[in-house]
Amino acid sequence: MSTKPYVDLPRAEWSALRERTPLPLTADEVERLRGLGDVIDLDEVRDIYLPLSRLLNLYVGATHGLRNALNTFLGDVGSRGGAQRGTPFIIGVAGSVAVGKSTVSRLLKELLSRWPEHPRVELVTTDGFLLPKAELHKRGLMSRKGFPESYDRRALTRFVADVKAGKDEVTAPVYSHLIYDIVPGERLTVHRPDILIVEGLNVLQPALPGKDGRTRLGVADYFDFSVYVDARTDDIERWYLSRFRKLRETAFQDPRSYFHPYTKVSEEEALEYGRNTWRTINKPNLQQNIAPTRGRATLQLHKGPDHTVERLSLRKL
Repeated sequence: MSTKPYVDLPRAEWSALRERTPLPLTADEVERLRGLGDVIDLDEVRDIYLPLSRLLNLYVGATHGLRNALNTFLGDVGSRGGAQRGTPFIIGVAGSVAVGKSTVSRLLKELLSRWPEHPRVELVTTDGFLLPKAELHKRGLMSRKGFPESYDRRALTRFVADVKAGKDEVTAPVYSHLIYDIVPGERLTVHRPDILIVEGLNVLQPALPGKDGRTRLGVADYFDFSVYVDARTDDIERWYLSRFRKLRETAFQDPRSYFHPYTKVSEEEALEYGRNTWRTINKPNLQQNIAPTRGRATLQLHKGPDHTVERLSLRKL
């Protein structure tokens, strides 16, 4: 008998688990959801993400059943404190820069919202909880942007806790990749969703002990299900540099872009900046902080060199 905590499934076996789940997205919709540099297509959606949406739908239903069972068990005792009403099902999506976790998150949002049991699905990225650029400069953390210490982790955990508690309205800061900073005065509002997807580099990290030495709750403690998007480090580096090159030809051309100066130098000079950023920030963050949390995920998606998912690892219950 295997002692591994995961069931490993090759792509073909996983794909068969979708049963008769219909494909609710068109090729145009998939193209709209696809991140820059990602090669996802309808086959990938059908083989990987349809089965995942079916599994998540089963998880949501089981959670509702467990809540009803608990309310039945508590009976009059529970009614005095107010029987539990439904609270949002929360999914965490983690992985490196450029691994495709944003595309995964957007796809899950669209697919899950098509199930009649939970039409209200919201997606929040942890970018909004990065410390403002001025604060990062003040703390000497600009070269550590994306590392755990560059986030307002207390605010992020409080946000997810409030959503999980069933508050009718919870707000989060908004981050702009154009200006590479938090947008002053702008907030994203979440209105009691059926499902909340939280996407970010370090969302699976356990909480740090408080100053008093006591264990605290981290954002991952509120997740009902979590996904880690995995790939070889060399492949991610190649995808990162390819994306940087494409951004230099597109989004960076906007004069308001923080990275606009890299359109004014040679391509080789710009790419050397990208390589240096990978070597000094993104790769160390992946190796030191992100990859070590892989074993905390409910499901691991293992990508091959062409960005497609080759196999999956699902945690046993």
